[in-house]
Amino acid sequence: MLAIVGPTASGKSAVALGLAEELGASLVSVDSMQVYRGMDIGTAKPTPAEQSRVVHHLIDVADPEDSFTVADTQRLGRTALAAATGPVVIAGGTGLAFRAIVDPLEFPGRDPAVRTELEALGLEELRARLVQIDPEAGSQLDLANPRRVIRALEIHAVTGLTPTERAGTPAAQAVRDYRPLHAFRAIGFDPGDRLEERIVARFDAMLEAGLLEEVTGLAGRLGRTAAQAVGYKELLPVVAGERSLAAGRADAIAATVAVGGNQRTYFRRDPRIRWLRWDDDPVVRLARAREELLA
Repeated sequence: MLAIVGPTASGKSAVALGLAEELGASLVSVDSMQVYRGMDIGTAKPTPAEQSRVVHHLIDVADPEDSFTVADTQRLGRTALAAATGPVVIAGGTGLAFRAIVDPLEFPGRDPAVRTELEALGLEELRARLVQIDPEAGSQLDLANPRRVIRALEIHAVTGLTPTERAGTPAAQAVRDYRPLHAFRAIGFDPGDRLEERIVARFDAMLEAGLLEEVTGLAGRLGRTAAQAVGYKELLPVVAGERSLAAGRADAIAATVAVGGNQRTYFRRDPRIRWLRWDDDPVVRLARAREELLA
């Protein structure tokens, strides 16, 4: 199993596709928004022609109205790995999705009734309930974040485990130690101080390719998760006549730069990833990936 990761607009997808084609491998996408049908241009989704070159997984598996969680990514990604009869290349920029597939991350189920009850409470009451069952909870999560406190209480209701108890499980320790379920080799690409320049060029190319029209067609159909997709979120007010295209473009670029920085930070923490010297030429990037991963 091979993995090619890095921040958005780093050129990893072209390398992953080229390598998968050379190896006769299937390709598992770890992009949180490429799962949605119809969200093509703004997610830099592989084109139909590119998808025809190798088998792709986790592309177009949900409607934009649907909620698609990291647990869903884990389930489908691991199913693809188990069914593979040849090499597999994992590629993308969503770090949690990547780790959900390769590492023993656990995602307890949900209880809608419990969640509805908890969401009606204020933060002080939520914190009091959590600290009552787990006085050390503050060392495991941000108690000022109501979303995280609610989730911790919901998980306790479903599993009976407090945050401290969950942190002490063998699986949680393996995740902290970056011990994967199966061996893999991973490389990362990062254009460094050229990232913003590449993001700007790519977003303008997306607009030229019809991104605004794509967002217009999806307006009113995007569920809560899909509506947060960078590029779409910033252009929805443009489609609604609430923002100018220039303002929406600036918002989207700024948001994408922020996401890219977060992705870089997340992946740089993973000691298993070998970062290769970046080059603007995709042929050179592919050659370097081939040399590192197939040596």
